[in-house]
Amino acid sequence: MKEQGFFSSVYGLSFIGAAVYFIQHSTTFWAGVLGVIKAAVWPAMLMYKVFELLKM
Repeated sequence: MKEQGFFSSVYGLSFIGAAVYFIQHSTTFWAGVLGVIKAAVWPAMLMYKVFELLKM
């Protein structure tokens, strides 16, 4: 189960980095809220596209 901890930490760091990026580029409060939601969802969208390219 060590792999699960590794991937959880990678996802956590990715989420924090994406959230900071989206919040820094937001111009309103609601754009910042949307940025946090995007930060939580973008890894799933990325993996979907990777699997689509790999024909899995």
